[in-house]
Amino acid sequence: MRIRKERSAGPLLTALAAVTAALLGVLTLVAVPGASAATLLGDDFEDGDAAGWSKSGGSWSVVADGSRVYRQGGTGADARAVTGVGWSDQSVQARVKPIAFNGGGRYVAVLARAQGTGSHYFLGLSSTGSVVLGKRSGGAPATLDSAPAAVTAGRWYTLRLEAFGTTLRGFVDGVEVVSATDSAFPSGRAGLAGHYASAAFDDVLVTDVPGPGGPSASPTPTPTVTDTPPPGSCPTSGAPAGFASVDAWGQNGTTGGAGGPTVEVDTAGELLAAIGRSGPLNICVRGMITVPAGMHDVASDKTIVGIGSGAGISGGGFNIGLPADDAVTSPPADAVHNVVVRNLTFRGATDDAINVQMFSHHVWIDHNDLCCGYDGLVDIKRGSSYVTVSWNRTHDHTKNMLLGHDDDNGAQDTGRLKVTYHHNWFDRTPQRNPRVRFGEPVHVFNNYYVYNTDTGVACQADAGCLVEGNYFERVEEPVTNHYAGPSGRCVARDNVFADDSGRPDCSGTVQEASAYYRYTLDDPASVKAIVTAGAGVGKIGG
Repeated sequence: MRIRKERSAGPLLTALAAVTAALLGVLTLVAVPGASAATLLGDDFEDGDAAGWSKSGGSWSVVADGSRVYRQGGTGADARAVTGVGWSDQSVQARVKPIAFNGGGRYVAVLARAQGTGSHYFLGLSSTGSVVLGKRSGGAPATLDSAPAAVTAGRWYTLRLEAFGTTLRGFVDGVEVVSATDSAFPSGRAGLAGHYASAAFDDVLVTDVPGPGGPSASPTPTPTVTDTPPPGSCPTSGAPAGFASVDAWGQNGTTGGAGGPTVEVDTAGELLAAIGRSGPLNICVRGMITVPAGMHDVASDKTIVGIGSGAGISGGGFNIGLPADDAVTSPPADAVHNVVVRNLTFRGATDDAINVQMFSHHVWIDHNDLCCGYDGLVDIKRGSSYVTVSWNRTHDHTKNMLLGHDDDNGAQDTGRLKVTYHHNWFDRTPQRNPRVRFGEPVHVFNNYYVYNTDTGVACQADAGCLVEGNYFERVEEPVTNHYAGPSGRCVARDNVFADDSGRPDCSGTVQEASAYYRYTLDDPASVKAIVTAGAGVGKIGG
């Protein structure tokens, strides 16, 4: 659990909060009522506990469900859990998965302005097939507004309940569906509920500004075809910088499907057949393709590239790697390698948008637009190495990029996970930008970070991160090697920290990336303009 306090509270409050946290020995940071922070509280339960949550009824526990989640396990109780302090204006968001309902009129919900556990506003998914915005004042729930909705057990939804002044608004998966006006509760805590229903909850985020899709926030971009490229206009050429360019592990740089034939695909069947085909192949994707849920395996020696600015996939993601196997501690001969993924839009992945695992190597992920998935947007783990992630725009997503999946996976990861991140636009992605374990050197240069409310680069579990020439704007904790779990090492140099950004919390020494490859840094003061003009889809030549 990570509870945030804004720097704008001043040095005295900061010092007092630090002393309080040290005495309590519980919270990573301290929330201050009335602070002008955008992020008031965030909990993804990855620390394995639910410290700070007060419970009433039900059976609450942190369990594994892909990642760790907070589960209310029974349907026989009116179960509630609340956390935080007495905030006034608040936006409470969480991922919610209904599991089972005990009859009609039951719901799973997020809570705002909770007065203890008995009185609160709630936004719930109901067993009657509706979204309900309501309130409780110590008794039975009262409906303020409702809307029909397909509520499916076992499916994840993102609920957000906003309470600003007397205005209440409820969002499901980023779309406003209910609203009301009420003045019963001017302030209170945030919470979760299973009203005679079982559910899993994850990625709780409380802010004092509207979330994505709110009136003062940028709308979630929808992929739009801005051109109609002629057949054959598929940009398959190009070469990476950084670790994907290095000759290692029997592979000379990253060339993808070079030397193989080129195919154009515009259906899920064609795409999935092509990415799994053996031998070098250039795959040109036309338009947005909806694929089945889950991760779809990509074979070695592939270039997968979008045509124009309107190509991509939704509903699933790419898996670049063999099946996970903790017993394998050295690269197998058949490890997936030499894969290029460029110029694609990724939306609504049911797991990761792109996952690289099991000693996969020489992978180049470049000029993509990724958002709105279930877990990571680009996760790299289990001994993978010689990867470059460049010129991507990520947005409207919390768990952005993970490098190394577990603090206990040193047997596979130590000496590997050599990855370069350059010229990416981390656009309001709260955390994992990236979150790094074991890899060294992990080279993070010339990226643009804006309003990352938890952390920018988090370097832990003996990782070595070289962070240079980046532009951080409104990032409270830009670089740290003391984020959570075992500490890592980081060197931060020649970065720009703009608009009340914090400063690096770094210690230790790190291998130089220049020992592996040549590179030239852009002027960090120009990085914001360079990256916003060049990152994302539709920015590479044919």
